[in-house]
Amino acid sequence: MEKLSELEDPRQPSNGTRHDFREILVIAVCAMLSDADSFEDIALWGRLKADWLRRFLVLKNGIPSQDTFLRVFRVLDPKQFESVFRRWVGGIVGALDGVMAVDGKTLRRSADGDAPPVHMVSAFSTELGLVLGQEKVAGKSNEITAIPELLEALHIKGLLVSIDAMGCQREIAAKITEKGADYLLAVKGNQPTLHQQVRDLISDAQVATDGFKHVDKSHGRTVMQLSWVAASGKEIDSALWPGCKTVGCVVSQRVVGDKVAELEERYYISSRKLTAEELADTVRAHWAIENKLHWMLDVCFGEDDCMIRKDNAPQNLSLLKKIVMNLIRADKTDTAKTSLRLKRKRAAWDDDIRMKMLGIHPL
Repeated sequence: MEKLSELEDPRQPSNGTRHDFREILVIAVCAMLSDADSFEDIALWGRLKADWLRRFLVLKNGIPSQDTFLRVFRVLDPKQFESVFRRWVGGIVGALDGVMAVDGKTLRRSADGDAPPVHMVSAFSTELGLVLGQEKVAGKSNEITAIPELLEALHIKGLLVSIDAMGCQREIAAKITEKGADYLLAVKGNQPTLHQQVRDLISDAQVATDGFKHVDKSHGRTVMQLSWVAASGKEIDSALWPGCKTVGCVVSQRVVGDKVAELEERYYISSRKLTAEELADTVRAHWAIENKLHWMLDVCFGEDDCMIRKDNAPQNLSLLKKIVMNLIRADKTDTAKTSLRLKRKRAAWDDDIRMKMLGIHPL
């Protein structure tokens, strides 16, 4: 609530503001934590839990309507909201190390008329499972322009920043090293010269060493990986790719039952000196943003089915969901290995658990 008080109320007082701005946001956070995924859900939950909410909110004019929640999130400045979110995350996680994965996700049903669906780029701590920030991709742009803006807003010193091939750009590599971090960038055909240089270096490494082998068996499938690294040497132009020290390759094959998938070869460059095992670990860690963030947003929060489209509402609602996801992941009140979905159910069903997860105290 202290951080939310830093947000400016976007409503015009002349239009009449029956409900306190900060209380609207707090109700939305509490409701989203309690398994409410839409503004209709949030308003209904608020009405049913009004007595509980009055233990720490004034609610002078009762619970806002569904339309009020929607209007507020449509006009709420997403840049301010995102800035407050980053400061709050910084306060709960402190100093970071490890891998920060950066990747984008489309809010599939957010297209509005001729406007394309909203696409968000998120930064994710793979070790903590926490979202560190997000940036909306401009309507006629792509992730290449959004990633530097996101990196500029974050404190990334000492981290290893992993990005897929879309982010394999010289400007992005330079931005990461300028901020005291290291990069691990996937290399594909979008950088043909670099791709061939990496392939040539790795071919020599594959002849010289057996590489690092990793086998993962889970959920009825087996994934086998072989990884190689080589020093970038003079073959990779350090003027174009600042600080580049390592090139790498991960060859993987998936077996599900009797079905054997084709071999996949993925190539990388990094400004950090990595062993083959460290490369394999980092590549696997990067995919946590798909499994622990994007998949969770769809399965547990119904993000792909959300029909919110107007103005800033899709972006702000996406951030609200990430706030709740971070609250759940940072919660230490339940030491049992309970799924995120069930933690939301427990917060919905048990007032005491909800209060512990939120760290709130009644008036």
